[in-house]
Amino acid sequence: MQALVLFGGQNARMNELYIGLMSGTSMDGVDGVLVSISAELGPLCLTVLAHSHQAFAGPLAAELLALNAPGTDELHRAALAGNELARVYARVADALLQATGSVPAEVRAIGAHGQTVRHRPGEFDGIGYTLQLLNAALLAETSGIDVVADLRSRDVAAGGQGAPLVPAFHRAFFGVPGKAGAVLNIGGISNLTALRAEGTTIGFDCGPGNALMDHWCLRHTGRPFDDAGAWAASGKVHRPLLQRLASDAYFAALPPKSTGRDHFNPKWLDGQLRQVVNADALPVESVQATLTELTATVCAAAVGTHAAESGELLVCGGGAFNSHLMARMAALLPGVRVASTGDLGLPPTQVEAVAFAWLARAFVRRECASLPAVTGASGARVLGSLNPTG
Repeated sequence: MQALVLFGGQNARMNELYIGLMSGTSMDGVDGVLVSISAELGPLCLTVLAHSHQAFAGPLAAELLALNAPGTDELHRAALAGNELARVYARVADALLQATGSVPAEVRAIGAHGQTVRHRPGEFDGIGYTLQLLNAALLAETSGIDVVADLRSRDVAAGGQGAPLVPAFHRAFFGVPGKAGAVLNIGGISNLTALRAEGTTIGFDCGPGNALMDHWCLRHTGRPFDDAGAWAASGKVHRPLLQRLASDAYFAALPPKSTGRDHFNPKWLDGQLRQVVNADALPVESVQATLTELTATVCAAAVGTHAAESGELLVCGGGAFNSHLMARMAALLPGVRVASTGDLGLPPTQVEAVAFAWLARAFVRRECASLPAVTGASGARVLGSLNPTG
């Protein structure tokens, strides 16, 4: 591993503090990290000093989910949701400072993802848009720390997908010169990074991650997610339904590509179920088993097609804790070691937050942090917009 990660340690080479704040398509809350990152040139070296998670309150989670679809008075509702999200982000940032005895003045910047509610790059007028809710100015005002936000729009303006952004970080952190590797993030949506041995990197959204599984679990059990995939494991995969789900045109599309809840959502799932004979008679646990198999299948197919030279698949995001899903991917990828990023010292729930701290650092240094080979943009760009405290 090219990068070094330490937890709570000290290293003289690491003298810049950054906070990364991430709330993903699973919409389960905010993960934040305080990291110390090397200011010097050379291999990336970082220390995770603290991690904090705060779940979304029920009303905020419901509103963020509702704003993924057209509705009434959206501008007003989105603005207020962005305010509330900034307050949650600020509480996470404060928890990180409290845990380490740090003060705002010691932190160079916060890298804040915001909450994606629409993602339509390249559509409508040829440019499209990606929308992450967050009142970044309020976050800067509340935290007393410079905030780098809106990290996707510049890539979209350059003709790119604006997603995924983490492959550049995966290359910097997990990449080993001369060795192929693969990193799979399974949040609400799944995305793969293929680290080629010759040094090139590709990445794209595979399709659904946890979003459909979580929705089905909540609808039929009242639980927000299928703990360790135990409910799915109790069911039986329904092959006609799996075939129908997997026939969606997105899966056959070539990268660069990205997706989100705009496409893979409960309405899409219900429409697919209506196309399957006797689907309404299926045991609900078998639908869950089939949704889990869909995620495993599309992710394994992506690895087999684009990262076949890698003998190891590192998994991060909430999906890394779904042992049934991990086992299914391992079964579909014989000869590939499927493992959690935690095995290399960076827990699955922290990878994306660390990535956004790294992206904030890249912005501060005015370094291009996008990969045109991943997003399809016309060139590499400095990503983000600054909300300074002064």
